[in-house]
Amino acid sequence: LQLVQSGGGLVQPGGSLRLSCEAPRFLLEDYATAWFRQAPGKEREGLSCIARSGHIENYAESVKGRFTISRHNANNMVYLQMNDLKPEDTAVYYCATSFEACGALPPSYDLWGQGTQVTVSS
Repeated sequence: LQLVQSGGGLVQPGGSLRLSCEAPRFLLEDYATAWFRQAPGKEREGLSCIARSGHIENYAESVKGRFTISRHNANNMVYLQMNDLKPEDTAVYYCATSFEACGALPPSYDLWGQGTQVTVSS
């Protein structure tokens, strides 16, 4: 079982990016999937989670209104749409699956993507 991430890269402040996380469909349909990020020297931070039911939990105040999680079971994908990016959004971003339920902290999750770098800079 694995989560495969794509997207990311270098973007100017105010720009947008979409991160993708591909997973086996049963993981997306039966379990919760979340996005985290980790900036240098900082702890891994939970951003948002989408539960089996489609219910969404948002954890990071700093990205509310700018980042949106979505799931498309037909193509086995979970996305993180990031708009109005700021330099402080620079980090390695991870998707993760929980076999239990959504949660804001990394120990709640059982599988992790490989991580993708997002750099916001002019």
